[in-house]
Amino acid sequence: MAVAPRSRLARLWPAVAGLAAWLWPAHALANDGLDSGDTAWLLAASALVLFMTLPGLALFYGGLVRTKNVLSVLMQCLALTGAVTVLWLAVGYSLAFDTTGMQKGVVNASSFIGGLGKAFLLGLKPDTPSGTVPEVLFFVFQMTFAIITPALIVGAFAERMKFSAMLFFSLAWLVLVYTPICHMTWSGDGGLFWDWGVFDFAGGIVVHITAGVAALVACVVIGPRKGYPTTPMPPHNLTMCLTGTGMLWVGWYGFNGGSALGANGSAAMAVAVTQISAATAACTWASIEWIRHKKPSVLGMATGAIAGLAAITPAAGVVGPVGALAIGLTSGALCYLASTALKQKLGYDDSLDVFGVHGVGGFLGTVMAGAFGAAVLGGNQEGLAIGRQLGVQLGAASLALVYTAIVSYGLLKLTDAVVGLRVANEEEATGLDLSLHDESGYNL
Repeated sequence: MAVAPRSRLARLWPAVAGLAAWLWPAHALANDGLDSGDTAWLLAASALVLFMTLPGLALFYGGLVRTKNVLSVLMQCLALTGAVTVLWLAVGYSLAFDTTGMQKGVVNASSFIGGLGKAFLLGLKPDTPSGTVPEVLFFVFQMTFAIITPALIVGAFAERMKFSAMLFFSLAWLVLVYTPICHMTWSGDGGLFWDWGVFDFAGGIVVHITAGVAALVACVVIGPRKGYPTTPMPPHNLTMCLTGTGMLWVGWYGFNGGSALGANGSAAMAVAVTQISAATAACTWASIEWIRHKKPSVLGMATGAIAGLAAITPAAGVVGPVGALAIGLTSGALCYLASTALKQKLGYDDSLDVFGVHGVGGFLGTVMAGAFGAAVLGGNQEGLAIGRQLGVQLGAASLALVYTAIVSYGLLKLTDAVVGLRVANEEEATGLDLSLHDESGYNL
């Protein structure tokens, strides 16, 4: 009986497939494990997190300063986006995520900082995997976190720090503070905080505690703005500020949801609890103002939302809706007190409340994750020993706080010695837009 043409092709297909695998084995292996859905989601999440800095954070901060300093804040966010990208490529990513020498349960130098094996991404191919996504995409996603963290600190010394000093301090800080804390928390087995079992899903310790504490140290070392606190310094454009708030809120879906590193249920729950915490904290802050001052403010509700977003960040991967509600309620109240009563009592000029919102919110959320991550409180951690986990969370957060404070103080003093921290009195009076950049945000 004659063999049909289709049957011949069917018989030949195994040989053709085998030949293809023999000719292109590296390609076949490189793609093993990569997931197109996870990759697509992380591509979108990376764009959302970059959108948080440009233009989200830039507009949020820009609207809060006075007219004569709006461009200086926008410029600082823009410049850090460029400079940190280059630094992250050169050494930052490698110091944070090179796992050479790391061993689970063994504390050595590699538990605290990575090496230079991934510097400049040498040897990395487009389809080299990191879990189910290309490593180059993981590099980009983590780069957006590295960009926004020093950009957050800008709000503490707004309107009075030299542009050169800001760059010098921020880039040195990224290497000496951000990368080791990131490595200890997220690099995997052998990382100090990782082996402790710390819950920090998207950066309560890595981003918000480090930025908030550095901001507090910076505003104390640099000193208050001229005329603070007796001279009124209201935000020049709350419309701009609220626009930035909306961008940050939307971008936070990528910040927290993307940290699942896949298009899965964990990402979906992270997005849900992010929304719940932000909304609850915004309403809490506005309610407190309504009770105390008889009127809720746009600025208060916007700031409350950011506090809720910061606080849920470390817990987004372990808590459920009930935990998000509790974190939002608590962060809305405590961050309000930290940004008003505490700041007034201690007298420091944290211009845009970086410590009060991000430092306090990040610390609070990190600790509360240790309780509300438990399944009995609606989280996803079955059999969690709450007392032990609270100790782990508090220990890691406190160690990061102390380390950040000490190194940030030293870097500020070094920056002052090298380029000087603060602009001259005349430049501050004129405004940083004209005195440092020879431009004006509004040419009327």
